Amino acid sequence: MLDKKVIESIADELVQAQETRTPVPLLTARYPDMVVEDSYAVQRLWRDRMEEKGRTLVGRKIGLTSKAMQDATGITEPDYGVIFDDMVFETGVHIEWERYTHPRIEVELAFVLGKDIKGPNATLFDVLESAKWVVPALEILDSRIEMEGRTIVDTISDNAAMGAMVIGGRPVRPDSVDLRWVSAMLYRNEQIEETGVAAGVLNHPASGVHWLANKIAPHGDYLGAGETILAGSFTRPMWVYQGDSVLADYGPLGTVTCQFD
Repeated sequence: MLDKKVIESIADELVQAQETRTPVPLLTARYPDMVVEDSYAVQRLWRDRMEEKGRTLVGRKIGLTSKAMQDATGITEPDYGVIFDDMVFETGVHIEWERYTHPRIEVELAFVLGKDIKGPNATLFDVLESAKWVVPALEILDSRIEMEGRTIVDTISDNAAMGAMVIGGRPVRPDSVDLRWVSAMLYRNEQIEETGVAAGVLNHPASGVHWLANKIAPHGDYLGAGETILAGSFTRPMWVYQGDSVLADYGPLGTVTCQFD
């Protein structure tokens, strides 16, 4: 475990990196003994710093839940981060491309909770019972740490690379469709780039949600009613550039779009 002062120093570096949009060098290269517990300690302190600046927690993101994403990153276990109020946009939004570092897009489902979900023994059925709505979403990945050679230690410290999310399409009740078979086609500038099926996320998109509830339970945390949980991508991340338009077509669940200016 890293010294507390080192944890604080890393968190402060990441705060500055977000403000300057200049990624910091790889943590694993500088702190080879850094472990996952250190990374979550950094993330928690970074979250505290953000809340001190007036940002409000409105949800969580789960990452690296699909084989597609694990293969794309070389990382083999899920991770999680937090979502603040200023990270949530509605479909059709125009987004300043330079607001982010190395922005990429992922296709996901978001669970809007009507009830709390508390571990340590939360199940898939608890998620389906507690979720009020399931809605199509895009996640915009951001990077406050250098990309090349990242490990899960770097990614977790970087709030699981969470930048923002765009919600759209048609919200549905979790029992009104077979969530495993929800599929999407992802377009950039009217050209199809990625396709995926939600079962690619741990065999059911709700699986990551109860995994997260159980993961945070030992820290006295839980998923609260009203939170929005991004369940994980079922496509590979797609790079976006200034001027790009993005559309994800979820078929019966509608579309989500955004434009990078």
